[in-house]
Amino acid sequence: MNICITNGRVIDPARQIDCVQDIFIADGKIAALGTAPDGFQPARTLDATGLVVAPGLIDLAARLREPGFEYRATLESEMEAAMAGGVTSVAIPPDTDPALDEPGLVEMLCYRAKKLNRAHIYPIGALTVGLKGERLSEMAELVEAGCFAFSQANVPVLDTTVLMRAMQYAATFGFRVWLQPTAPFLARGGYAHDGETAGRLGLTGIPVAAETVALFTYLQLAKVTGTHLHITRLSSAEGLALIEQARTEGMDVTCDISINHLHLCDQDIGHFNTNCHLVPPLRSQKDRNTLSKGLLEGRINALCSDHTPVDDDCKLIPFSESDPGATGLELLLPLTLKWAEENNLPLADALTRITSEPARLIGITKAGHLAPGARADLCIFDPAARFTVNRDNLKSQGKNTPFLGFELPGCVHYTMVEGELMFER
Repeated sequence: MNICITNGRVIDPARQIDCVQDIFIADGKIAALGTAPDGFQPARTLDATGLVVAPGLIDLAARLREPGFEYRATLESEMEAAMAGGVTSVAIPPDTDPALDEPGLVEMLCYRAKKLNRAHIYPIGALTVGLKGERLSEMAELVEAGCFAFSQANVPVLDTTVLMRAMQYAATFGFRVWLQPTAPFLARGGYAHDGETAGRLGLTGIPVAAETVALFTYLQLAKVTGTHLHITRLSSAEGLALIEQARTEGMDVTCDISINHLHLCDQDIGHFNTNCHLVPPLRSQKDRNTLSKGLLEGRINALCSDHTPVDDDCKLIPFSESDPGATGLELLLPLTLKWAEENNLPLADALTRITSEPARLIGITKAGHLAPGARADLCIFDPAARFTVNRDNLKSQGKNTPFLGFELPGCVHYTMVEGELMFER
């Protein structure tokens, strides 16, 4: 269907476009900007006066809970949440049940997502079979099935020889390795950042060293193997310093942080708020401020939602017994806009962290920008509108978020995937 979007403020961070102009969509792609192509006849015209027309958001970490955890969320419910949040592409960690270590599982997941005809999914394959850290997965076959990178999700590899062999294999074929750094023995039995708040609440702490020890190991192994390494969901200032040091030595290492760690710190646990039970844990206020500054200055490449829906029963119990995770697909844009407001950052620069830069990290060439010929994945939103986060206005099956009750900017009016309107307020 041909669609014309008129009078919108078009922001394309990848092409440094920020102006009011029309967009013309045909055959699922962007046909032109500014002036209609010859013979173009729209079947529908959207008036975007006062709205921002941006590339569809790209989320680097969102658990859609299938296969294996359908009692917590379904592909259908989380795809609807993605559409409501303007997220048109999603990277999926491999910690499903069973883990994404078999080509057939990946193909089934991709088929299910395609049948739903919502957001594009980009599965991350399991680095080792069953995420057990013992045997390497069949990476080449998983890539053929649809995986773009390999990870252990939140399950570290205990045997560093296995990890080195996995990195060597990945480097040989140019596969990306995405790792979330946690030293398992240092983090064992911990539930919160090892600081004053954990001490006051009587919670076993997880020291920053649990991140930095693992991160140092990953960086050293990536250096000797030549692996393209991405560190996902960084949580500490010391961790960022290690990455920057590696870059000065010529390493090609990238990183992202979650929206939770951008805005919150361990003090937000308050009186045992289980919605703040996260992996990695919320760190100190200093860590949060350093991460925010790192994102502002481009030393941290991108933002992700770290969307992890958890059923209510697993949050309405003591903090140390609760399941970690928070829903975030629908809050990726509002929390990015809130961060931009607080730092007086131009809107186009803020959107870079959730559009063009994630597209580069995943390796998407046909989305994340608004060039003619690109896939017509769009997020059209009102940056000035504000709303209060509550359980009723979250479409995700998981209602667990630390931001319940927060007033946030940014209201998505339309989400378009390959030229089709998938969400309309």
